[in-house]
Amino acid sequence: MAQRKRKGVLVIMTGIKSKSAVLFSGAPIIAAVYCATHIRRSDGLMLLLNVLILSFGYIAAIYDIREKRIPNKLILIMLASWFVSIFPGLFINTGAVLPLVKDSLIGFLMGGGIFITIYLISKKGLGGGDVKFIAAAGLYLGLNGCISTILCGTLLSALVGLSLIMLKKIERKTPIPLVPFLYIGILVTLFLL
Repeated sequence: MAQRKRKGVLVIMTGIKSKSAVLFSGAPIIAAVYCATHIRRSDGLMLLLNVLILSFGYIAAIYDIREKRIPNKLILIMLASWFVSIFPGLFINTGAVLPLVKDSLIGFLMGGGIFITIYLISKKGLGGGDVKFIAAAGLYLGLNGCISTILCGTLLSALVGLSLIMLKKIERKTPIPLVPFLYIGILVTLFLL
């Protein structure tokens, strides 16, 4: 009788195979470092939201590098996790949470709006996963965090892309994964700004 292989929670939720688990193990390490360095400077909800976006961003960056796509399941988990994190605060501490929700929704609309505009103007020169990722990340980062992430990530992406073109490592039309650069923007935003 053949034994059925059990799927772990990580595989079920994100589709990550156990062989890739080592590659994805950097997410909790980065989250732990963030907690250790920011636990006294952040309230509990902001700390949770920042740890979540650091973790989800890491996973999305790995997917973008390896598969040149961001799974819709990951974006849905990001959206659901934001909602589950925020929802109790709407009843417990409404005065403090409502401004956060407003800023989050503006970040969502701004990030998604900027990227969907570029997506449409560039005739899909930007990937749909990039648009969905930055919109979802905007919920966690808010307006200012989303803008600084976009600026840092796209500037770094452009510099790396131009350098690779000048070194003749890639051609002008060669696609470059954007989410890893956006993730660096998230790291700069949350750790340094």
